[in-house]
Amino acid sequence: MPEIGSILREGKGKKVYATDDPDKAIVFFKDEAMAFHGLKRGRILGKGEVNNAVCEHLYTLLQQHGIETHFIERIDARHSLVKRCEMLPFAVKIRNRVAGTLHTRTGLPVGMKLDAPVVEFTLKESEMEDDPLVNHTHIYAMKAATPEEMDEITRISLKIDDILTAYMKEINIELIDFKMEFGRYKGRILLADEITPDTARFWDSSTHEPLDIDRFRRDMDHVAEAYQEVFHRMMGVG
Repeated sequence: MPEIGSILREGKGKKVYATDDPDKAIVFFKDEAMAFHGLKRGRILGKGEVNNAVCEHLYTLLQQHGIETHFIERIDARHSLVKRCEMLPFAVKIRNRVAGTLHTRTGLPVGMKLDAPVVEFTLKESEMEDDPLVNHTHIYAMKAATPEEMDEITRISLKIDDILTAYMKEINIELIDFKMEFGRYKGRILLADEITPDTARFWDSSTHEPLDIDRFRRDMDHVAEAYQEVFHRMMGVG
């Protein structure tokens, strides 16, 4: 494993460390869980190991479909080696069904299938309000991305949605919505961060039971088992 250096940043479910190579970083996946912007905290046993493996699996799948990502390799159960990106200060959310804040903001019924994916952009780590929604013109005013980059990010995000929706359907999981983050690496836009049950809504296609962080948010039981179920289906276990 490359030598781990100083911590670069820490989020809800990960720590990112510098390495002895300035172009690479190491991601450590934690068991700690957080919801409602830190108002609810806890632990989901084994979550870090599951998320590391799920992220490896999905990012490898996306790379096979031509999506460039920051992922290089999984080092061990909780560590992965990634390209060290300049992260963009906003996240992209793709919504295929109504859930979460889309319901509270629009009044549309939870679970309603959308005719086309809704694409949203939210500021990360904002001190103004909880994940404020922004549009292209806000992002241009902030000089956070160019129009060409935004077109590319939107195109890539919708392609990722198509790939993952089709794949998850094969393992009897519906991709309700998910969050992505992007970064710049040597002049290119890459998918970075993670796509895991921490950052996506995965519903069992048959029962519509959540298999993700919503179980923790809503004080449901069998949270760790739900994460494991997603991993097992991806690995073809059971």
